Amino acid sequence: MLVLSRKKNETIVINDNITVTVVEIRGDKVRLGIEAPKSVSVHRREVYEAIQDQARMRERTAAPTPVPDAGLS
Repeated sequence: MLVLSRKKNETIVINDNITVTVVEIRGDKVRLGIEAPKSVSVHRREVYEAIQDQARMRERTAAPTPVPDAGLS
């Protein structure tokens, strides 16, 4: 993991097209502003994990595709 120190209003750049700016520091909370192309999903970890859990549940509950009988019985 790369760890960077930034002060208020300072920015980091990721892959030439994503910027993360420290907007506010209040106590033990930091507010970040993120600019990214619309094609890039940006989520808080707990939201990302919920999305992944829902996708896994959909995969498990999807009806299996029936296999055609090849007449081998």
